Amino acid sequence: MSHSKKIVCLSLSLAALVVSSCRPPEIYDWGNYEQLIYASYTKPDKATPELQAQVMEEDMHDAASDNKPLPPGFHAHLGYLYYQMGKPDLAAGEFKKEKEQFPESTVFMDRLIANLNRK
Repeated sequence: MSHSKKIVCLSLSLAALVVSSCRPPEIYDWGNYEQLIYASYTKPDKATPELQAQVMEEDMHDAASDNKPLPPGFHAHLGYLYYQMGKPDLAAGEFKKEKEQFPESTVFMDRLIANLNRK
């Protein structure tokens, strides 16, 4: 291999290494949220609402201490868990947090809050 081809190969390899090591910063603190959602569908008997809520509350505390926002759907899911646990006031509070953080969810969250108030 000629000297110029070696330089080109080395340059391309170095460029690939630099590009592959670049990761965008994490916008949200996901905590265990994705794993809990997965477990709630695959092992619902082991991912009880109480257990999920406890883990999510811990994740919420960790995110606040790191000053990072929670991902879309986090508060809505936690609100649903509170609803399943028979805690409609806590559920409504989480639904309100979801629509404050993600205004595009307002119509859906308002409907859930209205349904809570009918019972």
